[in-house]
Amino acid sequence: MDVVNLADMEALARERLPRDVWDWLAGGAEDERTVAWNTEAFRRIRVRPRVLVDVRQRELAVNILGQDVALPVLVAPMSHHALIHPDAELAVARAAAAMGTIAVFGTGAHYSIEEVAAVSSGPIWFQLYCHDSRPVVERIIRRAEAAGCRALVVTVDGGHYDARRERNIRNRFRLPSSLRLGNLVGVGMDDEVLRTEGAPGFLAKARSMPPTWDDIAWIRSVTHLPLILKGIMTGEDAARAVDLGVDGLIVSNHGGRGIDCTLASIEALPEVVEAVAGRTMVLLDSGVRRGTDVLKAIALGAQAVLIGRPVLWGLAVDGEAGVRRVFEILRDEIDTALAQLGRPGVASVDRSMVVLP
Repeated sequence: MDVVNLADMEALARERLPRDVWDWLAGGAEDERTVAWNTEAFRRIRVRPRVLVDVRQRELAVNILGQDVALPVLVAPMSHHALIHPDAELAVARAAAAMGTIAVFGTGAHYSIEEVAAVSSGPIWFQLYCHDSRPVVERIIRRAEAAGCRALVVTVDGGHYDARRERNIRNRFRLPSSLRLGNLVGVGMDDEVLRTEGAPGFLAKARSMPPTWDDIAWIRSVTHLPLILKGIMTGEDAARAVDLGVDGLIVSNHGGRGIDCTLASIEALPEVVEAVAGRTMVLLDSGVRRGTDVLKAIALGAQAVLIGRPVLWGLAVDGEAGVRRVFEILRDEIDTALAQLGRPGVASVDRSMVVLP
């Protein structure tokens, strides 16, 4: 595979996917300023190399919630992998396990969490969208627990309301009726609509609701799994989440897909890190495209990052092997950057490594 960096993988994926599917994957809300800012903000951060340090051996591994991970890059939760490749989440799960990292699979997956767990030899987390029926939500949580998921990730930002993704509006994009929603069958929702009208009809009638703080407190009370909130972008929300006893936060603006003109995730990270003051784990997603981006996020207080679109680029280009290649590229870039920056391992990366604009 003639792919040197993630930009090469993106270009190949764009060639191979139908136009409307590419726009669904690449696009964001309204003018897509946040989509662009997520990557541009990383480029504005400069690094400070140290010299005369013994970096003949570099350590990329990190520990995330007690789980040793080979590199500080995880798979972000995304819906509808089957639009990209028929092996969908199964290919992503196998690739993540082969690379020694954690993959997060969501409520909107094509394959059920049980099917994903059956093919994965690595740790998996489950991402939850809330429904206005708590019994439905609890049944979904119990399935994730029974499947062996190591953590529960609750999406708390956009995704519950229809965002104005104008590429989709112009393309009249509609999910195919053949698309499965394996995690939503048999949990007390409208299985008959799902069977007869497929994913489009089902999602049009589903009552997915943005959670409130009361919902988070309730979820915390009904599961033994570590609880992570995805979509935290302010210090105020970060501090309140810690007070509720969550085990981790993901600083994320939904890849620019929910609302336009937010801060880039990397711009919001320092505020969140300061607010939690070491009391809970902080991760970041949105905009990571280089190994140096990973190290910049860690320097500003994240323990690791998650990647979304690049995983689906790799999936589009070469299925499981393409996803593995995405992680191999980032692994090699992180390793090279550590050596060039005079840092013998991820654990030695700190705030002194970066200069903010």
